[in-house]
Formats: sequence, C-alpha cells, structure tokens
Amino acid sequence: MRETSLWNKNFLLICFSSFFVFMTFYILAVTLPTFVLESLHGSQKGIGLVTTVFVIAAVIFRPLAGKWLNELDNRKIMNVSLILFAVCSALYLIVHGFAPLLVLRVIHGAAFGVAATTTSAIAIKLIPEKRKGEGIGYFTLFMSLAMVFGPFLGLTIITHFSFPVLFIMCLIFSALSLACGLLLQIPGEPEPKKSGAASSWHWSNFIETKAIPISISGFMLAFSYGAISTFISVYAKSLGMEPFASYFFIVFAALILISRPFTGRLFDRRGEHVLVYPGLLFFVVGMIWLSQADSTFAFLAAGGVIGLGYGALLPSFQAVAIKSAPIQRSGLATSTYFVFFDAGYGVGSYVLGVVAAMTSYGTMYFVGAMVVAFTTLLYYALHHRRQGKEQAGETSA
Repeated sequence: MRETSLWNKNFLLICFSSFFVFMTFYILAVTLPTFVLESLHGSQKGIGLVTTVFVIAAVIFRPLAGKWLNELDNRKIMNVSLILFAVCSALYLIVHGFAPLLVLRVIHGAAFGVAATTTSAIAIKLIPEKRKGEGIGYFTLFMSLAMVFGPFLGLTIITHFSFPVLFIMCLIFSALSLACGLLLQIPGEPEPKKSGAASSWHWSNFIETKAIPISISGFMLAFSYGAISTFISVYAKSLGMEPFASYFFIVFAALILISRPFTGRLFDRRGEHVLVYPGLLFFVVGMIWLSQADSTFAFLAAGGVIGLGYGALLPSFQAVAIKSAPIQRSGLATSTYFVFFDAGYGVGSYVLGVVAAMTSYGTMYFVGAMVVAFTTLLYYALHHRRQGKEQAGETSA
C-alpha cells in the first residue's frame, strides 16, 4: 500500500505549500502594476521592469536550486527559501519608493525560484513511481488553482480595500506556505551527495541536458500563456466585457479541475502522446477562438477550451522532463524545465505585448495560437520521434 498510496499528509502539505507560494505570486503579478502607477507614481516602463527583474532572478536561481537539491538537505533548502519568501512578502508594507521595490523584487524572485523548484522536486519524491503522471497532475492542479484565485482575489482586494490589506494577505499566504513546509516530513530521504570542489561548479550540476528537449516545448507553451495571464483583463475591457475578466479564469480552472483526474491516469496508462497532441489542439483552437471573441459566451467558452489544453500540457511536459533523467537528478530536471518555462513566460509577456501595441489584442492572441501550433512540430521532432528511435534501438538490440 505504501508503494502505491498517493494521498497522504505529506503530499497534501507539499501541495498546499506550493499553492500558497503561487497564490502570493499571482496576487502580486496582477496588482503591482497598479501599485507602481497609483502609489509610487511610476511609469508604464516601470511596470515592465518590476515583472522582468522578478522573473530574471527566479530563472537565475532555479538552476542553483537544482544543484543544491542534489547536494544538500531538501527540506532545509525549502524551508530557508520559504522563510525568505515570507520576509519579502512582509517588506512590501514598508516600501515607498520605486528603487527599493526593484531591489525587493529581485530578492523575492530569487526566493520564489528556489521555493517553487524545491516544492516541485519534493512532491515528485513523495509520488509513487507507478502514479507519476497522476501525482504530478494533481500537484500542478494546485498551481493552476492559485493561478485562478490569485488574480481574482488580488483584483477584488485593490478594488474594495487598499494596498496594505493586499500585502497583509500576501504575508498570510506566505506564512501558511512556511507552516506547511515546517510540518512536512520526507520519508526515507537519502543522504545528500557530497560533491568534490573541482566538479562542484561544472555546468552539468546546474542543468539536466536530457530535460532540455521537452523544456523547449514548455518554453513555447509559457510564451503564449503569458499573453493570457498578463493581458486578459485589458482585452476584456477593450471588448466591453470587463466585468467578465475574472470569470474567464474561473471557467479556465473549472475545466482543468474536471479533466485532471482523467488526464493523470491516461498519462500513466497510455503515455504522454495521447494527452499532448489533443492538449496542443485544444490550446490552439481556444486561442484562435479567443482572438475572434465577439460575445461573452465566446470569450468564456474560449477560456474553457484553453483550460482543457493547458491542463493536459503542463503536467505532461513536467512529467516527461522528470522521467527523461535518472531519479537522482530529478531535482535538476525539475529546475531545468522551469527555467525554460519561466523564461518563456517572461519573454512571451513582453514580445506579445509589443505585438498587441503594434496591432491589436485579437491579433496578439492569434499569434500566440500560431506559436503553440508550431510547438506541435517541436514536440514531435525533439521528443516523440527521438523517443521512437530509442525504443526501436532497444528492440533491435
């Protein structure tokens, strides 16, 4: 039973710890632009910088986290990063200038990069080998729910209350994440690996090369998704549907929630391809439908179709990245995947924002759909075809 049991205290604790980290992340992602403009009297350029420095810091520290996970006590790394994450969340209450905010965002981004990587890596260790797809699916579901409720809660608070109330809420979520981390136990965790000084800083201790092919597909998915999380409220306003912007994410999450029990089991029983290709199709169709939305129904329905696609793709890509590497390098595989994913999110938010400024939001979402359509070719060339060749080689041998 112990080998196949998924739902237990430790798995729930790591899921909720990750959930509260991402709640804080998404609350700040959608509300800090308004904070910069209204409270700090910053510029539009400043809004982009506040997001960019956070993502850059997270991307830099994810590979470091992967290295530390291979060499140090995983639980200690997680809890130190969660303490720093909570301290940073508290400091927003006393920030009254743009320069101090940028410094805080760099430190907060570093703490986020380490915390998000370690919680994912620990979750993977707690999932039975025969239920990897299902377990990672449920773990990423908590991240997806944060992606929905975070923006909804953040926008509601700044509409009806104030920024100090918002930052106190972020501090509460950060403290809850830390509490879950402190209660967590990792049964049978192996002794940390001792690395020699000469090899300690070799590039292979920071990047898992076997995870790079699928991580490129993750980059492209995040590239297009950045346009949804960053611009959907502005797009809804341009369509005269501003009151329904938050409901877009509710529908998006509902379809992920409904489909997740089936997608995880399908992955474990029939492999990733049966999920990835339909997921890509749903995502592309949903993005095209969103780009042409001319009614509330079309706007919300497109969110549901995109949710079906995203819900199948995100855990599948992550599971493939982890399965591509030896078990002792699963932490590095996780960090490698999210380095690409975070970079795609940051680059996509900027590039597609430029596309929207030069054309329209509808055109931006259509371009995002074409990017994901191209991802189908990348996935086939970099993973599916190569996997087939490896299996054929094993059979002939």
